[in-house]
Amino acid sequence: MRASFVFSEVATGLRRNVTMTIAMILTTAISLTMLGGGLLIMQTVDLTKDRYLDDIEVSIFLTDDVSANDENCTEQPCADLRRSLEENPEVETVVFQSREEAYESFQRIFEQQPELVELARPEALPASLRVRLVDPERADVITNEYEGEAGIHQIQDQGVFLERLIDGLNSFRNITLVGSVALLAAALLLIANMVQISAFTRRTEVGIMRLVGATRWYTQLPFLLEAVVAGVTGALLAVASLVGVQLFVVDGVLAEIRDAGIIAIPSLLYTVLIVAPVLLLSAVVISAVTGYVTLRMYVRH
Repeated sequence: MRASFVFSEVATGLRRNVTMTIAMILTTAISLTMLGGGLLIMQTVDLTKDRYLDDIEVSIFLTDDVSANDENCTEQPCADLRRSLEENPEVETVVFQSREEAYESFQRIFEQQPELVELARPEALPASLRVRLVDPERADVITNEYEGEAGIHQIQDQGVFLERLIDGLNSFRNITLVGSVALLAAALLLIANMVQISAFTRRTEVGIMRLVGATRWYTQLPFLLEAVVAGVTGALLAVASLVGVQLFVVDGVLAEIRDAGIIAIPSLLYTVLIVAPVLLLSAVVISAVTGYVTLRMYVRH
């Protein structure tokens, strides 16, 4: 009977303050959706970095005369440059790519764009030395030592492009996290207001229950449960939103990018097993703590 009374009081309170309850649920859902999006972006950054870091190379593009006259990198200055790189303790492997091999690689990469392939000519692509480092994040060692050497036209660090991609994802993550914090603050205020209004509208009932011997916890529990139910409902909506984005946007619109491996996007299983419990637990803790603090500050007066 006590349990049924508590739950009936919770249902009554939610119905009585239905507009504020809906506002709190929606605000909580939006804030937790943005928080979950931030967590997914963090995982995307980690997966993308792990995916590309081992494959990052430093490309040393050779001058036109070397590219045209030395097809196997057996003459000077290409041979000396290659030998110096192979003897460098910071270098793991060195692979020479001739002008013809560069053109074949270009054709494979852009085979879906035949117009671009038709416009390209082998003479426009330089030969290069593809250098893989022991520590991919120390490309500056190669740049500082070999920049300006004979036969070198340009040194290009692929890690720079990865850093730009990671920086862009981190910026988007920071925006979503800041937005989620702002909306979460609004949700906290709504929770506090909802608890205060519920306590005020039932102040007579609570007073009578206290006079007949009901404990403080027993009279305050319905108000706490109202906040928790609204918070958990918002969290479930947030999880549903993230799953919907995963199914219809990631697996639909972004399917080609995901399949091509340009960005390593977390799986739906990660969203359900990792992100969803974090959002649900956050909703329970935040709503319960906010409700308890509000009751301690308001009801005793």
